[in-house]
Amino acid sequence: MVSSISFSPDIIYPDSDGKPMSDSTRQYRWIVTIKENLEILLADDPTVFIAGDLMWYPVEGHPEICQAPDVMVVFGRPKGDRGSYQQWKEGNIAPQVAVEIWSPSNTKRGMAAKRDFYETYGVEEYYVYDPERFKLSGWIRQGETLIAIASMETWVSPRLGIRFTQVNGDLEIYGLDGRRFLSSIELARRAELEQARAEAADQRAEFADQRAESADQRAEFADQRAEQLASQMRSAATNLLGLGLSSEQVAIALGLPLDEVNAIEQIYPSA
Repeated sequence: MVSSISFSPDIIYPDSDGKPMSDSTRQYRWIVTIKENLEILLADDPTVFIAGDLMWYPVEGHPEICQAPDVMVVFGRPKGDRGSYQQWKEGNIAPQVAVEIWSPSNTKRGMAAKRDFYETYGVEEYYVYDPERFKLSGWIRQGETLIAIASMETWVSPRLGIRFTQVNGDLEIYGLDGRRFLSSIELARRAELEQARAEAADQRAEFADQRAESADQRAEFADQRAEQLASQMRSAATNLLGLGLSSEQVAIALGLPLDEVNAIEQIYPSA
């Protein structure tokens, strides 16, 4: 522990290690896919911080002790922008999940050193995917040690709840909602499709409203027409009664029920 040591405010914790984020388009695509899909999956939780290729300094006063995971997830820290993750400023909470995508420049010794770093400084789950060899590996913390996961097929992350599987040799990841992690292009296309579906649903609802409104207008017109015809029939019946025809004769002539003609005669008696 170094908490009792007073550090100079002039210590610099660089925001970059000077290395490129990726060495290949395939590595970059997987970094972005995992990072962005985790952002989407955990978007509603303000206490989960997710970053890609961000410098992590676990020990205050020691900028030489650092690592920049391709993807890291920190539960218990707020979302927001950071130049680096300085753990002593973050409630001393270490990233619980780290992901590395194997690049052409990686070596077994270098990757072993990364695993040792994550083991030493508190990572609970560590995953490595080699997109060139389609190989997925994982480690889970047991006490002070990261233990290799025997089989990654259908493995579910205890922290993230995401499920790993391989289809036709390539990695597929599924979220809590059962949706597969998608590339940026696939996410854009899905968003466009969902927007098109929403617009179609709105149009169908609008068309249904218009049909209902038309039906109401037709019903109102029919009522008005019926009332108009009834008025004309009453007028005709009154005129015929006024000419001296009997109720029975008027009913036959106009095709009206006799009781209706009798009612008209009572209201409009003949002269």
